[in-house]
Amino acid sequence: MTTDKLSRPQLFKGIALFTPGGDLIYCIDPNKQGRWHLHLCTALQEILDLPEPPHFLVPCYTATIDHWLDPHSQQVRTFAEAYPAVIRHQAVLNAIFGTELTWQTAPWQEGLCDRMVLSTYRSSFPQLWEDHDLIVNLDVSEPAPKYRPPVIAARKVQLKNQCYVLRLFVAGHSANTERILQNLHELLERSLGYPYTMKVVDVLTNPEQAEIDQVTATPTLVKVWPHPIRRIVGDLDNAEKILQMLGATEKI
Repeated sequence: MTTDKLSRPQLFKGIALFTPGGDLIYCIDPNKQGRWHLHLCTALQEILDLPEPPHFLVPCYTATIDHWLDPHSQQVRTFAEAYPAVIRHQAVLNAIFGTELTWQTAPWQEGLCDRMVLSTYRSSFPQLWEDHDLIVNLDVSEPAPKYRPPVIAARKVQLKNQCYVLRLFVAGHSANTERILQNLHELLERSLGYPYTMKVVDVLTNPEQAEIDQVTATPTLVKVWPHPIRRIVGDLDNAEKILQMLGATEKI
């Protein structure tokens, strides 16, 4: 029974890389074979058409999680930390990694994550300071080549015109917000497939975006693309209603 429990993807390493504009690319590696930071940077370069991989975002805009088995107690333990620039994204991190925990703030290291230094890259990488409503799961199911530089060994990530662009408007960070995020994430992964992006907007800290999207109550899910724009207010537990809005079908 214990073996069956641990055979599920419960033991894994996850890495998330944010941009200053709020976009997110992440990967889940059940084999724990690498750190994958370079893969994420290379994928961002391809997706956003950057002149080179944005290695300067590491480690300042990263978060990591590790589910590991304690050999002494045979219990699954979790270590999750995020750097100060991205610690506010805990609800999103819990949703994409399927967790319910409080993330630790990574310890500050002298000389790292200097905002003045990072801002010098803005003129060369303006796309990183823009918000593209981007959340991409990089597939790392294929192992990286052992003796070659880490190019993307996983499937090539491409943004397509027909991808879904969604916005979820919430009011603050709460257990209910995390539950909604988790349920939506599972439903979209199961029923939409790739690609889709979902941006979480906190109306308490970003009222301007709520006004632009004409959101007057939370939670509200808005389908921005493909047109026509559609929204659901309040009841986000009704999977059939959400899929109807998206034009998708529940997969058995």
